[in-house]
Order: sequence, then C-alpha cells, then structure tokens
Amino acid sequence: MFTAMTAILGFSATLTACDADNKKNNDTTDPIVANVDKKRDKYSMRENLTTQELILEMGLGINLGNTLEACGDRIRGGNISDYETAWGSPVITEAIIEGYAKAGFSSLRIPVAWSNLMQADYTIHGTLLDRVETVVNWAIDNGMTALVNLHWDNGWWANFPADKENCMNKYTAIWTQVSGRFKDYGDCLMFESMNEVGFDSIWNQWSGTASQKAEAFGLVNEINQKFVDIVRGGGGNNPGRHLLINVYNTHLDYAFDPLFKMPSDPANRCAASVHYYTPSVFAILDRDADWGKAQTTWGTPEDLAELNSNMDKLKTNCVDKGIPVIIGEFAAGGKNKTVEMRRLYAVKVAEAVYSRGMCPMLWDTPVDQYDRNTRTWRDPQFLNEIMAIPGKYPNR
Repeated sequence: MFTAMTAILGFSATLTACDADNKKNNDTTDPIVANVDKKRDKYSMRENLTTQELILEMGLGINLGNTLEACGDRIRGGNISDYETAWGSPVITEAIIEGYAKAGFSSLRIPVAWSNLMQADYTIHGTLLDRVETVVNWAIDNGMTALVNLHWDNGWWANFPADKENCMNKYTAIWTQVSGRFKDYGDCLMFESMNEVGFDSIWNQWSGTASQKAEAFGLVNEINQKFVDIVRGGGGNNPGRHLLINVYNTHLDYAFDPLFKMPSDPANRCAASVHYYTPSVFAILDRDADWGKAQTTWGTPEDLAELNSNMDKLKTNCVDKGIPVIIGEFAAGGKNKTVEMRRLYAVKVAEAVYSRGMCPMLWDTPVDQYDRNTRTWRDPQFLNEIMAIPGKYPNR
C-alpha cells in the first residue's frame, strides 16, 4: 500500500494453509490449482488486443508488496537484496511466484523503488534492473501478466511542486531506462506511471481552493503525459505497450473528476489506476487517529451498498466510456480485525470489481494472506472464496 507511514503495516493472520508448492501432485492439499500456461511468448504483442480485453485476461491480481519497493534511509547495506528484505520479505524465488499462479492469480503487480542505490546522475543500479527483470520473467513464465510501477520511492515526489525541473529529469531518466530495458517484452508486461501521487502542498480536499486543485491535478496530468511520451518513444514493443495511468491520489472519485485527464496516447492503450481502501477507518486504521475512529467490523447492508455504488460509478464513468480500470490495491489492514472481517472485505471488494469488468489486485505483503516462507495461504477459506468469483461471471 500506501506511503512510508503505512508501508510496513501488515494484516495479521494465524491460520495455516496447505502447501502451494506441489508442482507434480494436484491433490486436495492445494485449495486451487490453476492451469498455468508456461508456453506464452513473452515477446509477443497482439496488435488487435484492446487494453480492456487485456484487463479481462488479467482476472484476479495480487501485489508483491513490501519487497522491491522497500526503501528508506535507515536501510543499511550496499546490496539490492538488503532493500528487498528490509520490510520483512524473504529473497523472492521462482517457487514463491509460482505459488501465486498455482493459487489462481492471473496477474502480479510488482511495486519498485527505482532510487535504491541510484547514482547521482539518476542511473538505476544494474542489479536492481536485473532483479526486477528476473521477477518479471518468473511471473510471465508462470502464466501471469506482470505490472511494473514506480512506487513511493522514499518520497522524492513531494519535491515536484518546488523543484519540478530536477524531479522531471529524474522521472524521465527512470522511465527511459526501464522502458529501454523491457522494450522487447510483449503484452504480458504493463507499466504503471506512479503510485498514489497527489500534491497536498498545492491543494488538499479539506481546505484547498479551486485554482489550487486545478494546479495540483494539472501537475499529475503533466507527469502522466510525460510517462506515455517516454514509453511510446522507447523502441521495441513500447509504442504499443499497455499502460496504467495514476489517477490523482488513485482516489476513486478523481477518476472521473473533470480536472483529471487521461494522457493523449497514439496507441489508445491506457487504463486508469484506482486504489480502494473505503471506508479508510476500517480498511486502514488499526487504532484511533486524529482524523478518524478505527472501525473493526464491516459488511452491513449500508457498507455493501456503498461498495456497489462506488464500483457502479467507476463502471459508468470510466469503463462504459472506454477507459479501462485496474484497482491496483485493496485490502483491510491492521491487527484490530478478525480473519473473518478481512476475508469478507477482500472477497466482496474483489467481486464488486471483477463483476464490472475491472481487474482487482489484492495488496499483499509478507505478513498478509500468502506466507512466502512456507508458500502457503494463511486463510485457505479466503482463497477458496476469492477464486470462486470468476466462475460466477463467465460472460463479463
């Protein structure tokens, strides 16, 4: 998820699950065993595939959270692996990635902090590029669509309003290198422009003016356009790559705010990125804060009505108007909720998203649903319920 303050917040769970690393025996110990296509051509770009069609293929997705996006000045060590493991993840292996695919997830979002061990001229550390490519290959080789982004990255984004030129130079350098490295990959790899970016130093929803809001949205729109321009000029398959565009703060209502503009794209292959942690007093808080009282339960008729109303808004204002949508993150975090409450929220949100032709991508970290050390699922019932969703909507 989220930002520096919430990035290492996990979802506690204590149930054990069955081993998801059994490659040869599809017995009942695996809650779900997907038909994994390991023969896909990772360099193929289907010319007639729309972004909406790709999103339907991406099915149910999941995040490799708190891993390659781990960052911070407190991390010591000169190796990329020191960062990869800094927020609690083991070093990722192909067996770990295979566990997601065997469970039935069709897409993997890979958040990245590209500034880790970056040179002063914004050259990305070669080992980090290698490491991300390795994980991308594992995802694709196990039948999933990979989505690589530029995440919070230790917060340098906040400097954009005051130091736009240098920040844009860094942003340009990052995506020039990343798009160049992956230029030959086909439509099994997407790029995402940024993560939850908005500019509170310019405008906030509680006290900002209309002109300040226009300025803040305009800056996000400008960065998104730069992203598309860089990738489209990146050679190889990049002119036709499917791209994910950061809605202002990835806030649902801003996806159809008149001030938010999808970039001009000659390929017409862009989708909108929205995150869903509503209501935040339930989905995020595990203790009372100055802005809200922590809520430990969810699922009343009013709660479900709010969820369905929000997803109807996205479908009506975006999907039905030709703007595909990926819910890049959703989950209920914190230690103040039961396993049952976290399960209910995650499954209901996933179904509300999936049934409306969008792709839900669960936020998952080393302490959440999937135990990366044992490659098992801490709540097998969650897995059973979420993987039952596609069968309910065969013609979505």
